[in-house]
Order: sequence, then C-alpha cells, then structure tokens
Amino acid sequence: MLAAAAAQAGGGVAYITNQGDDSLSVVDLATGVETGVLSIPGRPAGVAVAPDGRVWVTSPETGALTVLDPATGETRALALGGGPLGLAVNPVTGAVYAADWHGDRLFVIEGDRLAREAATGDSPSGVAVTPDGATILTADRDDDQISVFDARTLERRAVIPVGERPFGVSIDAAGAVAYVANVGSNDVSVVDIAAGAVVATVPVGERPYAVALASGRGFVTNSYGDSVTVFDIETLAPLAAIDVGEYPEGVGASRDGARVYVANWMTDTLSVIDAESLEVIAEIDVGSGPRAFGDFIAD
Repeated sequence: MLAAAAAQAGGGVAYITNQGDDSLSVVDLATGVETGVLSIPGRPAGVAVAPDGRVWVTSPETGALTVLDPATGETRALALGGGPLGLAVNPVTGAVYAADWHGDRLFVIEGDRLAREAATGDSPSGVAVTPDGATILTADRDDDQISVFDARTLERRAVIPVGERPFGVSIDAAGAVAYVANVGSNDVSVVDIAAGAVVATVPVGERPYAVALASGRGFVTNSYGDSVTVFDIETLAPLAAIDVGEYPEGVGASRDGARVYVANWMTDTLSVIDAESLEVIAEIDVGSGPRAFGDFIAD
C-alpha cells in the first residue's frame, strides 16, 4: 500500500487494460487501491485518456474500440474491424487514433464515429500525437520505421527508419523529439521529428516495450528483463536499471512527474517508481495480464 507522502506526490487515476480476464481496472493512485473493474471483451490492450476525461480502450481480438465515461460508469463499443492496438487522442481536437495491427492502417474517430483511415507501414503498434495536435506518429513494427502524418489532412509526410521492431512511441512536451522502443534491437531511437531523422540510439534492456518521460528522464520497460531502464533525456546517459514485476509492458508518468507506473503482465501488478529516487515504493494489485499500452493515467 502507498504511504501517505508517496500518495500525495502522485495522485490521479490509472486505467489498466487486463488481457487475461478481459477487464479494465480503475486504480486510485492516491491510495493505491483498485476501486473498480469493468468488463471489456476482446483482450483489451491499448488505452488512452482523452482531454474530456473519457477513456478509450482497444480490443484487438474483436476489432472493437470501447469508450468509458468515468462520470457515469457507462461504456459503449464501436466496431472498427481489423486488430486495433495502440491508441492516442489529439489533445486539441479530441480525435482518437487507433493503429490497426492487422490492417496496416490508422483509424481516425471523430464525433464518436469512424470518420477516416490512413495507410501506415506494416503492423502499426504505438501511436503518439504532438502536444499542438498537428502531427501523428505510428510505430510500424514489421517495417522498422515510424510514419509521420499531418493530423488535419492525414497525409503521410515522412517515413523514418528506426531500430528493429519498434513498438511504443512517446513524444516530449515540446513536440520536437520522439522516443521509440525497439523490441528487436533492444534500444530506443531518439527521433528529431522536424528533421525526420534518428539523432541518437540509447541501449536498454531486453525487449523494450514502451517509454515514459518524467523529471528529465526516460523510463523504458524491458519486457524480457523484468526491469525498467532509466536514462537522462539531455545527455542520454544511463542512470539505473530498476527491478519491477515480471514482463513489464505499459508505463506512464503521473501528471506532476513525481511517479512512474509500470504494468507487469505476468505478476498482475502495477509497480510504482519514485521518479527522483528511482526506487519502487509500492506494488498495486490489478487484473490478470495487465498491459496498459498507452496514456493510461488521468488527473
């Protein structure tokens, strides 16, 4: 259980997709308690909290996208088809983007309906949007690249080669740099978005899955290493390797940057890391097979 000081530093709510039991855990991060569990069929994986507070969840096995209204507890499913996986929400327009792992395309949901599609590379996984809402990135795993889209027109402006089997992608607060976790080459590609080029490569642990940014540091889940690699964002120097639960996947930071949360797929827990001391300060029980791929933390 979280100590009072640790709770006050983080706070917020986490929405954890649990593939093993087809559910979504709702976790109060101030107390470290799972306060609710919702049924989401289709082995839910991707998750994104929208600016309006609603929570979007992908179900790759059923080709569905579920939206939860936390204020009422009501859910509604949209049939997309394919195998939607990674998710992101445009912070300006509220449009929702879902990567179709099976169909090599990006779904665009506007006004709570499927409005447009755009072709991506092979097997898109992670999705990210720049803070100004102008640019979308997809990590095209089986093409070893990221695709860069104009959010207004959906024109693919660039294709940028990265490491092997890119999966999770995150963008810094300035919207200038992307960090891509490469499952196949055990590293993170640092991408200058405007230049359309990789400017550095950071070695990490085995089978990196996703990257979170907090307190001037990058936190990378190593799914085969049962650990989180931490590096300095400015110098890219390694800072620590933190032991967490077994098979860590999704990773996210609290809005104040004080805490980093890691979903451990095989141990059914959420590890809580202090972003300054780089120590695990709590473990929170969630559902079976937590994945939490995306932006799963709300204020």
